[in-house]
Amino acid sequence: MATSRLCSIPNCGKAHHSGGWCRSHRRRFSKYGDPLAGRTPPGGIRRYLRDVVFPYDKDECLIWPYSTMGRGYAVFKVEGRQTLVSRFICEEEHGPAPTPEHEAAHSCGKGHLGCVTKRHLSWKTPSGNQLDRIQHGTSNRGERNGSSKLTVQDIRQIRSLRGTMPQRDIGLLFGVNQSAIAAIQTGRRWGWVV
Repeated sequence: MATSRLCSIPNCGKAHHSGGWCRSHRRRFSKYGDPLAGRTPPGGIRRYLRDVVFPYDKDECLIWPYSTMGRGYAVFKVEGRQTLVSRFICEEEHGPAPTPEHEAAHSCGKGHLGCVTKRHLSWKTPSGNQLDRIQHGTSNRGERNGSSKLTVQDIRQIRSLRGTMPQRDIGLLFGVNQSAIAAIQTGRRWGWVV
């Protein structure tokens, strides 16, 4: 009977992959140069929240040193579920959200960079949070949206062509359909562009 080799890290118990380690420890070694690196010790995040985040009373952004979402927002696990750190802190500091739709908004505009400063957090409606994003310059509206085909300059030109040629022809010039041109010229889309 053949016995499979196990990872050489004490108490790991996973099957050997290469270099004496399991896949996880091998990956950590490749990434950090240490098979035990890149792991948060048990209770480390809760200690960091208790000892660093909640006592922190300055105005500068305190950046989260642990996991973040793809968009940069700080996250950690609470009872096995991934939770936004900003929402957790906001609940601790200001009580539960007024409604389930309310969001933990960052007054600094740097939540996407992992800011967890409690002074920067407050409950806002999605529209209030979006207005903050516009004010901070972190909104993805207009040409900052990855799926946008048009620029602010295009919008101004489309509006200047109103009444001079059919909307269908304007749409052909800019690679969009007639209904998009109508929405732009009436201000239903890109209404914030002047």
